[in-house]
Amino acid sequence: MSHTPIKFAYWVPNVSGGLLISKIEQRTRWDIDYNRKLAQIAEQNGFEYALSQIRFTAGYGAEYQHEPLAFTHALLAATEKLRIIAAILPGPWHPVVAAKQIATIDQLTGGRIAVNIVSGWFKSEFTAIGEPWLEHDERYRRSEEFIRALKGIWTQDDFSFLGDFYRFHNYTLKPKPLQQPRPEIFQGGSSRAARDMASRVSDWYFTNGNTLEGIKAQVDDIRAKAEGEGHAVKIGVNAFVIARDTEAEARAVLDEIIDKADPDAVNAFGREVRQAGKASPEGEGNWAKSTFEDLVQYNDGFKTNLIGTPEQIAERIVALKAAGVDLVLTGFLHFQEEVEYFGQRVIPLVRALESQHADPVAA
Repeated sequence: MSHTPIKFAYWVPNVSGGLLISKIEQRTRWDIDYNRKLAQIAEQNGFEYALSQIRFTAGYGAEYQHEPLAFTHALLAATEKLRIIAAILPGPWHPVVAAKQIATIDQLTGGRIAVNIVSGWFKSEFTAIGEPWLEHDERYRRSEEFIRALKGIWTQDDFSFLGDFYRFHNYTLKPKPLQQPRPEIFQGGSSRAARDMASRVSDWYFTNGNTLEGIKAQVDDIRAKAEGEGHAVKIGVNAFVIARDTEAEARAVLDEIIDKADPDAVNAFGREVRQAGKASPEGEGNWAKSTFEDLVQYNDGFKTNLIGTPEQIAERIVALKAAGVDLVLTGFLHFQEEVEYFGQRVIPLVRALESQHADPVAA
């Protein structure tokens, strides 16, 4: 098992409705005041990263959405250490615009911004804003070009690139980002095309929530492919965390979330995402095998099973690390209170278990 401590990130609620398609009460807000305070709580309680979401249209409870780059900048300005990953959607963004925006934000905030390249799953969102909807593997081909363009613009002068989607001729960006060699690049996806792309160009690969066995299979696959490409990629996994003093309390919260799920919204979301998941040639993209209960939490976060007491959750996180996970991307019902609880009650247990595993005498 790696000696590097596992990292923790949280989903920035810059979109209304929290992270659940459920009518359960959520003491989570999408406004900037709530989010500034949340970012400060997170960095004071052991979180190293946060992820700002991208949505252009309402749907599935997300009636309001703040644009992620502007929102990320505001949160970076309110914090000192936290690194924030801004979601970028090829199509609406051109790589030169994204590269310039991110370089500026990086300069203004002491080098703490990263990006998550989202290839796109929400077809009706693309059609609503007049963007062409590419076939599944073409979306990943475009994303790979987008990432290669970002890397070139950020690290080279007189950058030229002739792709099928993007072309550059002796372009020089100044100033370049503060971070050396450049800001980190994250991407998501569960399909073969997503893993193959990550194995070639991405620094980090986010996968939906899954069982320990399912995650280990994905990690082993992507690491072997990356090694074949002479590349290294780190792994982040999505998890919806319900940490309570007793397992019964945690399970009761999960039951209430599912009991109060909005069936029409969940089923509409299911139809939309299954189109994306099954569109991959092997039929195994994100959500291709998700149940109704899984879909109540956007990215299969219940599957990772970080639900129970701090001790149970800490042990499961260390098991994820042993399977090759480098970062856990967390969602919560009541973000401010629960990020603080997680930082005070769960992370210290994880660190203690990590040190035991690192010490062969203790083991």
